[in-house]
Amino acid sequence: MIQQLPSLNALLNGTSALLLILGLVFIKQGNVHAHRKCMLAAFVFSVLFLISYLTYHSVAGHTVFKPGIPWVRTLYLVILWTHIPLAGLVPVLALRLFYLARKRRFKCHAALARWAFPIWMYVSVTGVVIYVTLYHLFPSR
Repeated sequence: MIQQLPSLNALLNGTSALLLILGLVFIKQGNVHAHRKCMLAAFVFSVLFLISYLTYHSVAGHTVFKPGIPWVRTLYLVILWTHIPLAGLVPVLALRLFYLARKRRFKCHAALARWAFPIWMYVSVTGVVIYVTLYHLFPSR
C-alpha cells in the first residue's frame, strides 16, 4: 500500500492542476459558481496530496536521486529547490484568496490570483514532473 502513495500523489497533483485550469476558464467565462467549485476542489486535492505525501515520507523516508548524468541531476535539483518553497506558499495564498472571496473583495482577490495561480500551477505540475523523474525515468529502487 505505502509503495502506491507516490503514484497517488502524482494523481492528486495532476488533478489539482486540471481543476486550476478549469477554474481559470470558468472565471474568464464569468461562471463564478463553477469557478468557486473548481478552486475549492483543487484545494481539497492539494490537501489530500499533502496528507498522502507526509504519510509516505514518514514511513518510507526520503528518496535519493542518482541519475548518473550530472546535468539531469542539476535540472532535477533546480526543479525541486524551486518546487519546495513555492509549495509552502500555496496554502497561504489559497487561504488568503478564499478569505478575500468570502469577504467579497474581488478586486484584491483577482490581483492576488494573478500571482497565486501560476505559483500553484507550477507546484502542481512540477510535483508530477518530480514523480515521473524519480519513479519512472530514473528509478533508484
